[in-house]
Amino acid sequence: MSSNRFQFNQHSFTTAENENLVQHLKERTKKPVIGYLCCFAPPEIISAAGAIPYRITGRPGRDTSAADAYVEPYGCTYVRSILARAAEGELDFLDGLVISHSCDMVQRLYGIWTYYHPLDFSYLFNVPHQLTPWARDFFKRELGFFRENVEHFTGQKVSTGQLQETINLYNKNRSLIRKIYKLRKYDRPPVEGSEVFEILMAGGVLPPEEYTGFLESAVHDFKRREAAKEKVPRIMIWGSIMDSPVLYKIIEEAGGKVVCDDTCIGFRTWEKDVPSTEDPYDGLTEHYFINFQCPRTNRGPGVGRFNYLLERAREYKVDGVVGYIISFCDPHKFDYPDLRDYLKEAGLPMVLIDDNYSFEPAEAIKTRLEAFIEML
Repeated sequence: MSSNRFQFNQHSFTTAENENLVQHLKERTKKPVIGYLCCFAPPEIISAAGAIPYRITGRPGRDTSAADAYVEPYGCTYVRSILARAAEGELDFLDGLVISHSCDMVQRLYGIWTYYHPLDFSYLFNVPHQLTPWARDFFKRELGFFRENVEHFTGQKVSTGQLQETINLYNKNRSLIRKIYKLRKYDRPPVEGSEVFEILMAGGVLPPEEYTGFLESAVHDFKRREAAKEKVPRIMIWGSIMDSPVLYKIIEEAGGKVVCDDTCIGFRTWEKDVPSTEDPYDGLTEHYFINFQCPRTNRGPGVGRFNYLLERAREYKVDGVVGYIISFCDPHKFDYPDLRDYLKEAGLPMVLIDDNYSFEPAEAIKTRLEAFIEML
């Protein structure tokens, strides 16, 4: 890291360092660690039940041959990366595992992982694909089943008041993240996109109460910085799961600045608070099922489902959009042609990086992005 990048207690939040940190937290707090891949199963429930929620990440570009005995080689490389890490024992520090049915490949990961490498606790969180009244009721019931199972594992009951307190704490962190994003609206933002991404990654490992202090320190640091020296093309990133800042850094090296995003570890999770409702499970349903803009959820025909992206692009004065899709990620690939045409009609160019979760060859990707940014 360069000296002007934000650091918290000299921690850079790489995958390896995150795992060391969560193991240290486990020893210090004596709490079990429950790993999760997608936030459809709310980490608020895990935290309120007395466990440490840990967002599992892969390792882009790393050999996944350990997964070849379990899944076909043409399957999602992100899923295969995580399965390889589990097979090689790198995730043995986990006490539990929660996987949401975000896509068929992820659901298959749950079956293989829990059969060949069982954990003390495991749960498959069912998520409907349609936004209908019955689907909403189904999701809310699933939240209750999930809570009961986590309670049984940790031995700690989750009261309505306790869950609401935890939601409020997470909402405070969302508010702090929005303050960081607001700084990126400036003509010369004082913060790099890759830097913000690393801060968001920290939210997948730090308990919410400790993440609050981390974010407050980041906001304080960023507000004291001078504006960037020059204006450069402003980029929005859209696409598949990204748990590495590599693409952000390539864009920065190519002469652009990522000022906003639409990814599941990015603003999709943090853009809005969980609504305050008399029954907190109604608020969690509204946030994680209704408002979470994931292409795996059918929001009906037509390009109107992309309106929020155009509004965000205009809010952050975006010059162009970089799409990132992992090979075989069908939900995002089905959306891409419509989204590209929709943005083009609005005067916003888009380039697609179709990757196998390796960012290789990096120079070829950088050359494409340099040409795109030069065009902007």
